[in-house]
Amino acid sequence: MPSIADQSILIIGGSSGIGLGVAHLALAQKSRVFISSSNQSRISGAIESLRKLYPDGAIEGFPCDLKSADVESNLEKLLIEVITANNGELLNHVVFTAADSLPIKPLSEVDLYFIRSAGQIRFMAPLLLGKLAPRFIKPSYESSITLTSGTVARKPVLQWPVISGYMSGLEGVTKSLALELKPIRVNLVMPGAVDTELWGKGETRRATVEMMKSMTFQGRVALADEIAEAYIYIMRDTNVNGATLNTDGGEALH
Repeated sequence: MPSIADQSILIIGGSSGIGLGVAHLALAQKSRVFISSSNQSRISGAIESLRKLYPDGAIEGFPCDLKSADVESNLEKLLIEVITANNGELLNHVVFTAADSLPIKPLSEVDLYFIRSAGQIRFMAPLLLGKLAPRFIKPSYESSITLTSGTVARKPVLQWPVISGYMSGLEGVTKSLALELKPIRVNLVMPGAVDTELWGKGETRRATVEMMKSMTFQGRVALADEIAEAYIYIMRDTNVNGATLNTDGGEALH
């Protein structure tokens, strides 16, 4: 399978969780890595930890606010900054794992504002990334964009109809972008339960993870580094395109 050594990879959402896991694996394979997050201190902390593990690794970070009404301009600014830092060379891969805290409400309390705000980072930002991508990614079948969904797209959960709708919609967006952006490959990773900061901290996180164990066949919740392997595989397999890759411990079948 092709190597991703010396390839340039932007990970939007790369300062924590699955995105940070992708950064770890990419640096281990000697890729040039750029991470982005809305939080500069989190970026700095992630880079510090990555440099301790990979002192010779090529890693830089840039802030990007995806919650702003100027999300498209912010994404464009980020891509320009990354290309400049990459000595003017176009990117090989872009990974999108960014997400805000999960907006969960009973259906009876959902309104238009809630629907719009819940989808800005999860759905609208990836679609706008697809619009901007051709200017910043090498036009080759070896290049890729990988988006992120979740098993709630296929297995409904109470009080999650809005998130479920956006996660389902990302499958259609992925296939459409694969057509629109060819030869650049566009794929989607659909994780199940993952132990990340998204579930909070301390006892809240522990309780949530314990509850999620019952949703998998293995009786355990995946670690971010395990899910990150799916993104690396997609970058390396130059024949996978328009596909959804499940990594959910059997959760969708439970």
